Formats: sequence, structure tokens, C-alpha cells
Amino acid sequence: MLKPLLIEIGVEELPAVPLLKELKNIEKKYADILEKHSLLGEFEFYYTPRRLVIWHREFKTSQEDSVEEFFGAPIAVAFKDGEPTPAANGFAKKCGVTLEELSRAEKGGKEVLYYKKDVKGKSSSELLPEIIESWIKSLDFGKSMRWGSSSESFIRPIRWINVLLGDELVNMELFGVTSSKETYVHRISNFDALSINGAKEYFEVLKEGGVTLFPSLRRENILADFASIEKDNGVSIEIDKDLLDEVVAITENPTALLGSFDEAFLRLPPEVIIVSMKEHQRYFPVFKDGKLINKFVVVSNALTDDFSEVIEGNERVLRPRLADGLFFYDNDLKNGLTTDGLEKVAFFKGLGTVADKIKREGKIADTLFDKYAPDAKKEDLDRAIELAKADLMSEMVYEFTELQGLMGCYYAQEAGESEAVATAIKEQYLPDGEDSDLPSTTLSAIVAMSIKLDTLLGLFSVNQIPTGSRDPFALRRAVNGLIRITNEHNLEFDIVETMNTLGSEYENIDSEKLENFFLERVKQYYKVNPSIIEAVLASGERELLRLGKKISALNNLVNSEGFSEVFSTFKRVANITKDIDLSADLSVEEKLFQEDAEKTLYTKYSEVSSKSYSNYEEELDALLGLKPELDSFFENVMVNAEDEAIKNNRKAIVASIYKSILKIADIKEVSV
Repeated sequence: MLKPLLIEIGVEELPAVPLLKELKNIEKKYADILEKHSLLGEFEFYYTPRRLVIWHREFKTSQEDSVEEFFGAPIAVAFKDGEPTPAANGFAKKCGVTLEELSRAEKGGKEVLYYKKDVKGKSSSELLPEIIESWIKSLDFGKSMRWGSSSESFIRPIRWINVLLGDELVNMELFGVTSSKETYVHRISNFDALSINGAKEYFEVLKEGGVTLFPSLRRENILADFASIEKDNGVSIEIDKDLLDEVVAITENPTALLGSFDEAFLRLPPEVIIVSMKEHQRYFPVFKDGKLINKFVVVSNALTDDFSEVIEGNERVLRPRLADGLFFYDNDLKNGLTTDGLEKVAFFKGLGTVADKIKREGKIADTLFDKYAPDAKKEDLDRAIELAKADLMSEMVYEFTELQGLMGCYYAQEAGESEAVATAIKEQYLPDGEDSDLPSTTLSAIVAMSIKLDTLLGLFSVNQIPTGSRDPFALRRAVNGLIRITNEHNLEFDIVETMNTLGSEYENIDSEKLENFFLERVKQYYKVNPSIIEAVLASGERELLRLGKKISALNNLVNSEGFSEVFSTFKRVANITKDIDLSADLSVEEKLFQEDAEKTLYTKYSEVSSKSYSNYEEELDALLGLKPELDSFFENVMVNAEDEAIKNNRKAIVASIYKSILKIADIKEVSV
């Protein structure tokens, strides 16, 4: 039998960020628990800041009856001389029956003791309290809290529980709270608990009480309000997805409203205003003709027909935030961009101060500048490295740490530094995420690389190497950034050579660990068959640009039609050459040729290997194009000839071909 099931866990206001982080796991955890209890079925999950809700339109009122089978010891073990052994008695006891009630069955080709019993399914009303408690206690929101005299904890105090199977209340207790046929609506609508008789009435009571239960509908309503504001005022609203998710999570009856602030604050860099609004107030910035204007959008949770006081209140709250920002900005401009004081700011234990870090970055930048010889001024590089961390001493960055680098750019411009220097300061941490922008110039790229490389080398030198999923200093992201920068700016970067050169300035660096760390990131960076990356790495290639191009070339060929047939031929080539030292001289003597097939193969190979190719894919395609000649060679030529000289000569032909392929990839490592 099927009935609707409503589960509502009422809580004090949930913090948005922890809820959103766990959101992707909530439904799966519930489904796993249902499956464990043989009650899995379709359901929907909803949330507001005051409730977590599970809704089944149809839910089994009981588990299905089932049959349990038990297999015991082989009969030869269960009985000796016609008498039951401890194995037989133990099995009967385990099944909860007498020996006479046991039967026999065949399993694994042997006759064994057997018992089958019918198990009547439990009622859902009996199981739901355990299911719900297991689900709630499985949720991981990070920090939790205790309340009252309870020794248990949850993200916020639970205030009511409402579990209805059909129209019947499921009696249960959780965190000292007993279930009841009651719910709560929007506080402005009614502060008291409201009685409900069934699920249908529940949804109606919430709607009438100013609660939009469905997150998707709250999102739609907010976006519809945004569209109206944009149309009515000729503006555009910057919609930050993460901020929108937060606003959806903290409102039960959202209404988007347009507010304003004093135009005088527009003297601030726009990023300062935007951060003040987003981080502190959850406001959305407003633009006109591509420029930030003195407007903002707040999403209110109020129930009212007159939002004027709500708008005025939010305008009042924003003003001191912006006033503080303007005060910090003016003070910073007055004090100028300076690194004084950074010699007192610790970077990391064993790695000195931030001032020490700047010196190390400078040495790395000099090396990279000489290597890449960019069309830039060396004095601009030196100045950018020197001033990159200067805004750490500013009041603005002290208040808004996420603006580090960006404020340094603004202050550098105000101080008359070159645009190249200002840009490099602004872009010093790029890329700072998977989809982040990259440094726009080679000079900026060198600055960003120098910062990442010093952090990487420095932390490896004091054994702060990421383990498992832990990476508190984002060293994996630093390597990903280096891969992206070198690819974007076409900068050759040999992992081993560069690390050995730069690593000489750092003590106690395990070069092998550092190389392996880089290579693990390479394997994660390229979204291709992992064996393709392994094949290229097995060739010994360690230069990032060439690595990427070789991986791309091999991937294209592996995914092309007919590769599996080509692969079988070259797998045979690899097997023949596995005991040959490919670094040795593989000279082939044509005078030792006896068969037309070996002459044809060597002639074709000589032709292919003597050509110049515009890319690795073209070269690899040409080498793999030797398949017909190789197949003919294997069919018509006895490689392991009795004459040692002829045998070695024939092996040298095959080995030469494989050696040429090995310059790009060790093709036998590919899994197809």
C-alpha cells in the first residue's frame, strides 16, 4: 500500500554557506538509508532557512515480505558417524531453530545444511523514526552546536518535527523534540505553531503563511524581480551565482528591491564597493552602460505591501561600510605604496618574513626573465616584484583581504608607476581557480610564476607537502596555474631542469618528490585517457609545453578510427624491442638485407624519419603509417634468424622505428 509521506524538521535559522556545501549530499544520504531499509522510492527535498523537508507523493506503508536463506557447513562436516557436530548445532542456534527443522541444499557442488524462513516486512511507521534520525545525524555541516541540556549537537537547534504518513502522525523524538501535527509559517505572518491535518493542508498553510517552500520557485521569483528592476530602471544587475544561492537559502518570501547610496562613494575603486555590498550585506551591484552606479539590489524576506522602510534601513546599513572603505582608501593614498613593515610580517616558520619571500621571488623572476627574454623592461619586472606585496600593509587590504593585489594596482597607478608594473601587481595571483583569468602579459606571467614557484619550493623545503585531500597552501592549484600560464604564453618550462636550477637556493628539497608532485598535477590537468598521459611521460618528456602537445597528438590518434588495429602491430614492435637498449647505436646495415619486406620497411622508415613535421600529431601519424610495411615484415621475415648479424640487423630496424615513436610516447603504455 502507498501513502504520501511528509517529513519536516524545523530549525532555527540555518547558516547558508554550510547548508549549501552539504546540499549535494543530503538527498543521497537519505536515499542510501531508505535503500538499507528496503523502502527506497521517489522523493523530493526542499529547504528554507527554518526547515528541511522530505516529500514522497507515494511511500510504502511497510516493507515487502521477504525470504531469508541460510547455508551452513557441508553435511560431511556437520555430522560424524550420524551424530551432529558443533558445526551443526551452532548453525541451528544461529538460525534460531532445532536441528530437526534444518534441511539440506546444494551449494558449490556440495550438500550443505540449509534453512529458509519467511520474514514479514516491518511497518514504515515503525521504521521511520530510525530512518529520520539516521539521516539527520548523517548530515555534515561542519561546525555544530548544543542547546538546552542535550548532549547531542546539530548545526542549529531543532524546534519542531512534523512527520505525516498519509494523514497520520508518526510518533518520534529527536534531540528531545517530540513530533506533532504542527508547523510554523513566516514569523511576520504568524509567530505561533499552526495545526495541520495532512500533507495537502501543510502546503496550503505554508503558502498562506508567506513561506515559499520550493527553492527553485524562490530563485525564479528573485530573477523575475531582477528582470523587472532592470527593465524599469534601464540598468543591469550583476548576478553572482554563489550569492544568489545564498539569498535563496536565507529567505522564505524573497522580494528584490532597488536601493541607492551617495554618489560620493563612487570615488572608491568599484571592487571595494562591490565587495562591501556582497560580503557584508549580500547586496547585488548595479551597472549602467557597463559602469557601476550608486544603486544596489537587496533581496528582502519581509512580508509587507510597503517596502520603503526596508529599503531605507538597508541604505542606512550600507553607508557606514562605504564610509569606512573611503576612509581606508584615502589613508592608503596618503601613506603611499611601501613595503616598510613587511620585514616584521612572518611568511611561514622556517621561511622567514614576507620581505624574505620577496627577495627569493626576485631571484626566480631574474632567472625566468633571462630565460624568456620578454619584450618588457627589466626595471618594470624588478619594480613589480618589489611592490607586489606592498598593499599587505594597507588599511584597505587589512579590512578586505580578498582585494590584495588589486588594491596594489590602484595604489601603484596613483603613485605614477608604469601600467606594466600596475598590471603585474594586479595579476600576480592569477590564475586563482580552474576558470580564472590568466596573466595578460609575459611580464605579469613571470611575476605570477615567480610567486607560485617560491611558495612551492619554499614549502617543499620545510616539508609542507600536501597529503591526501589536504592542501592548506593550495600547492596543487599553484602547479595547475604554472601549467596554464606556460601554455597560454608559450613558455618552455622543463620541470626537472627548472626545479634543479631554482631549487639550489632552497635547503632540503626532495627533487624526486617535487617532480612527482608536478607530474600528478599534469595527470589531473589533462582530461584524457590516463594511459595516454602515462605513455607520453614514459617517453621521458618533462617540458610542459611539449608534454601538452604530445598528449593532445596521441589522444587524437588514439581516438581516431582504426587505431586498435594499428596498436596491435606496434604492441608487437614494443615486445620485440623490450630487451634492446634504445639508447645504444642502432645502425642498420643494408648489405645484410635478404628479404624484400625488410628492404621496403627500412626504405619507408628512412623516408618518414628524414622528413620535418609541423606538429607531433603529423609526425606520429607518419610513423604509425608504417603499419602495412611492418605487417608485411612480420609475415615474411624471420626476425630471429640463425645468423646473429642478420638477427641483430633486423631487430635494429624495428628498434629504430620504436625509438622514433618513443620520442613522442611509449605507445605500449596506452590502454585501448
